[in-house]
Amino acid sequence: MPITDVLKDPGNLTLTIVADFPVPQKRLWDAWADPRQLERFWGPPFAPATFTHHDFRVGGRAEYFLTGPNGEKWSGSWKFTAVNPIDSFEAHDGDADAEDENMPMSMTFTFETTPAGSRMTGVSRFSSVEAMEETLPGMEEGLRAALPQLDALLAEVTVPAHTED
Repeated sequence: MPITDVLKDPGNLTLTIVADFPVPQKRLWDAWADPRQLERFWGPPFAPATFTHHDFRVGGRAEYFLTGPNGEKWSGSWKFTAVNPIDSFEAHDGDADAEDENMPMSMTFTFETTPAGSRMTGVSRFSSVEAMEETLPGMEEGLRAALPQLDALLAEVTVPAHTED
């Protein structure tokens, strides 16, 4: 499992997830930058994600929905406030139908090279104690279920297409 640390800090209204992967930093970044790869790990196996929009730039927006086992759907969106290719991105996270200023959480994901590959650190910042208490149990469960899918995605070997000489 890629998660190496989960830190809950109610005093600072943050949840920090650290995960290590045996792939280069750029490969890890590419999984987040490509919506088809992102949807393979953002939602947990019991509620897979479908990204309907992914404008990965400052001021851009990503929109997605999770589909539950009985067909129920939950929508979400990110408004990107910073994008530093290969190194980090920041976004406001919330319901796809909510106004940006009402988004209950912001998040920062950083990516760095390690001796064994790369590390992703995700810090979620909640707008209030109530928002943290309401969101945290399901969010932590979802991330613990979803991130192993990223590990599996990154382990896939891409074989170049064979061409006839």
